Amino acid sequence: MWTSARGMFMAMAIGAAAAAPAAGTGPPESLDAALAVMRSHRFVDMTHTFAPDIPHWKGAPNETVKTLYTVKKDGFRINQYCHIGQWGTHVDPPAHFHEGLHTVDQIDPKEMLMPLVIIDVHEKVAKNPDYTLQVADIEAWEARHGRVPRGAFVAMRTDWAKRWPDQAAMMNVDAAGVFHYPGWSMPVLKLLYEERGITASGHETTDTDPGASTTKDDYSLESYILGLNHYQIEMLANVDQAPEAGGVVWVTFPKPENGSGFPARVIAIVP
Repeated sequence: MWTSARGMFMAMAIGAAAAAPAAGTGPPESLDAALAVMRSHRFVDMTHTFAPDIPHWKGAPNETVKTLYTVKKDGFRINQYCHIGQWGTHVDPPAHFHEGLHTVDQIDPKEMLMPLVIIDVHEKVAKNPDYTLQVADIEAWEARHGRVPRGAFVAMRTDWAKRWPDQAAMMNVDAAGVFHYPGWSMPVLKLLYEERGITASGHETTDTDPGASTTKDDYSLESYILGLNHYQIEMLANVDQAPEAGGVVWVTFPKPENGSGFPARVIAIVP
């Protein structure tokens, strides 16, 4: 089911003749036709609006915004925004953790338009905020939709984004100072990146690693992804508004020279 839906959608959306559409149809004859098909589908903005005081990694300073010019006084408005690269919904390029690997500006645009796979474990997380994604969760998805497609963007749905914009709720720290929020696991990441050949992954929390690990400054799972010269997206929004399979995601961000991270705009196009 996923293979045929993906084939039709991707062929229409980007004119990829190699992705076979449904029987009796062919790829669009022009990009205008592809655009029309894309516009006929539903768009889901998987991005939080960023501003000062939003949830953020424990070591990050707050954002500041200063208005330098106003419409009333100057005829136009210009704001000055000061924040770290890893602010709000953002991209983590390989160079964020590993010198010599890709910076933000070196990420290939072809790696920014991908089939969208959502692994939904929000019910498990509701029962256990320390839940980590398991290989069985991937196998269950594949039993329903077929093999995770090569080149996909895999998002972990935990519904943690519903805690936004409450920093305390996002970090979920106990009296002993331990964070309790969900994360990935190494067996799952190895399966997805090394065996399924995905392009990137993302999640709703501030970190790839679960809170119990980041409490101890253990970011080994994030380091693993970035060490493969792949990128990830953190603090996704509205993941619950996209289906598990059949969609396409467009991940965009500015192009800072030698960038170690930057706020991103993530848009899903779904049936």
